[in-house]
Amino acid sequence: MIIRLALVAVVWFGLLVGVTRFSDAAPAALVLFPGKNLLSHLPQGVAVTGRTTFSVTLRSTNPALAERLYRAGAWVVLPAGLDGCLTR
Repeated sequence: MIIRLALVAVVWFGLLVGVTRFSDAAPAALVLFPGKNLLSHLPQGVAVTGRTTFSVTLRSTNPALAERLYRAGAWVVLPAGLDGCLTR
């Protein structure tokens, strides 16, 4: 049972990373474990909207945000700012 749950978690995480990398569906991006130099290498037009010890949330109106963040040194980029299944 634990192995199945771990497999589901890994597949789910991989799907999130893939969707973020290859689409601009999310209005923002969550970078996990940002390097010390990531913020100084942010592409033009990217704004920091949140920050914790282990992550930074970024927003941009320019296309291909995830791709640009990977080029700036991000290790893991996940979607952020989506409404999800519950709409208002």
